[in-house]
Parts: sequence; C-alpha cells; structure tokens
Amino acid sequence: MNKVGGKATHEEALLKHQQHLQRQRDGIAHRMKKLAAKQVEITKKTNAVKEKIRKKYEDMKRVLDEDLRITLTQLDTEFEATERLVEDRIEDCYRLTQELDQELSNIGAQNAETQKRISETLKLTDPELIQMDEFKSEQLLCLTINLLLFIRSQVPVTKKLFQTYAADVVLDADTAHPKLIISPKGDSATYTDTWQDVPETTSRFETTLNVVSQQGFSEGRQYWEVDVSGKTYWELGLTYPSIPRKGREEDSWLGRGKESWCVEYFNGDYTAWHGGVQHELPLLAGRQFTRIGVYCGFPGGVVCFLGADTMTPLYCFCTGTFTDTLYQALCPGHDNEGTNWKSLKICDASRSAPVL
Repeated sequence: MNKVGGKATHEEALLKHQQHLQRQRDGIAHRMKKLAAKQVEITKKTNAVKEKIRKKYEDMKRVLDEDLRITLTQLDTEFEATERLVEDRIEDCYRLTQELDQELSNIGAQNAETQKRISETLKLTDPELIQMDEFKSEQLLCLTINLLLFIRSQVPVTKKLFQTYAADVVLDADTAHPKLIISPKGDSATYTDTWQDVPETTSRFETTLNVVSQQGFSEGRQYWEVDVSGKTYWELGLTYPSIPRKGREEDSWLGRGKESWCVEYFNGDYTAWHGGVQHELPLLAGRQFTRIGVYCGFPGGVVCFLGADTMTPLYCFCTGTFTDTLYQALCPGHDNEGTNWKSLKICDASRSAPVL
C-alpha cells in the first residue's frame, strides 16, 4: 500500500511538473506572438514615418520646382521684351534702308526730310540704349544663392537629429598606449616616436596605439565626432571594456574581436571591422572628410559611422542587443612615413562644422 501510494505521489508530482512546464511553454509561445506582433507594429510605424518624410521631400521639391519656374518666367519675360525692342529697332532700320534705296535710284532728288529721319533713326537705334534690367537679374541670382545657403544650412536633417545625442567624450590617459600623448583636457590623441614615461596600469594598451574614453554608457543614444583632417591613417570605434590590452598585437586592434566595432582609414581607403570580419568600402575610396561621426543606440544595437561634413553614411552595424557597457575608442595611427603626425581631436558634436 505504501509503495502504491508512493508511486501515485511521484506520478502526481511528475504531472504537476509537466503541467508547470507546459504553462511556461505556453507563456513563452504567447510572448513570441507578442514579439512578432510588436515587430509588425514597428515595421508599420517605420514605413508610415518614411512615407510621411518622403512626401514632405516631394512637397519641398514641388515648391522649389514652382519657384524655379516663376524665377525663370521673370527672366524670360524680361528677355522677350528686350528681344522685341531689338526687333522693332531692326525693322525701323530696314524700312529706312528701303526708302534710301528708292532715293538712290533718283540721284537728282534731295530730301531734307529723309536726312532728318536718318539722323533720328540712327540715334533711336543705338544698341547702347537697349539695356536689360541687370539689377533685377542680379537680385534674382542673389536671392537664389541665399536660398541655396539656407537650404544647405538646414540639410542634411540628420545632422540636427544626431546633434541632440551629442556625447561629452573625454579620453582616458591611463588607457593610452605609451606612444600616445593625450591632451590635458582629454580631447586629443597624438602619436609620438618617443615611449612616454607613464604608469603601468592593467587598463593601458601596450601593443597597439589605442585609447578609450573615461566614461562608458549602457543606455540611450550617443553621438560623437572626431576631427580627422590632415590624417592618412586612423581608426575610430566603440568597444566593450573586455578588449585585450596586452599580449598579441592583433587581438587589441579595434574591430578584430567581437567586443569592438570600427572604421579604419589608410591612405585613401576605408574599411569597416567587427569580429575580425573586414568590410571594404570601395565607393568611398579617395573621399576625404574633415570630421567622422560615430552614432550608437541602445537597446537596438546599432553602430553607425558617418562622414560628418555631409552626414555621408560610411558603414552601419546592426549588432542586436549589446551585452556590456560601451566605450568610445580611437587610434591615431603611426607616423605612416611622415604623413600622419597630426592629432585626432574630439569635436563638440552639438555644434558641428557647417555643411559645405
């Protein structure tokens, strides 16, 4: 009887456990449906916003096209009026030549009235008296230039968006490779041939010319810009604190492991790196930017690199969920045969250089 009772109790416990697992499975399946519905909702909202923005750009194009039509119509009207005046003056001259031809056939006749008309016609048809309204033309051109400058100051609109995410980045001198000079404000990194007398720290890079920021972030959206003008070699990116600092050189390079993301520039060529995977960017070959922008967003796991002068996309990583705190990282590169001595300087991304 005890064995039977014990067996029944065991079966009941097993059944309860199975029922518990089934409820958990049902709950997870329900959660998957909710996530799928959320994905559909996000897609719909994104497409709706994209469509609204596209229509606004179409509206702007229509407005500009209409303004162009009106402006050219004004110039055409001025041209047609002036052209008609010239044609009238040519006609006056033609009629007078016809009359003179008749008089030439009758040499004996002297017509004082004809002499008077010749004088008046020559005076009236002086080309110097026919002038376009150049002041209006210059004003229209000036207004058009001002409109272009205004539009350029407003676009790309992503510039203003990213400026709202501007991060205050300060480089951590205690992480810098000994051949890097970090400015007192922590806003620039400069390569030097001289090995600096710096304290040994566990966080210091010893095998590659890296430095990371003092503060990391693990939520929200961050955007920062670096002045790369005059450089022939640099690397910019983001990294988890777990990036190797010692040991094999390549392990410490930005983007060579799964803990960091970067874009590298070397002698005119751009390359994006993550997890040791190289993404060559041939369409950007030869392009030079004054500033490079780096944007990162939690929780979506997006890392975007941009040519900040014109907000030209360089490369974008969609990484999924980030698993640790992120730090800004950069490498100003070696001297590159004497062409790469300039510093990498952190910019105030909230007040970026004007778009040219």
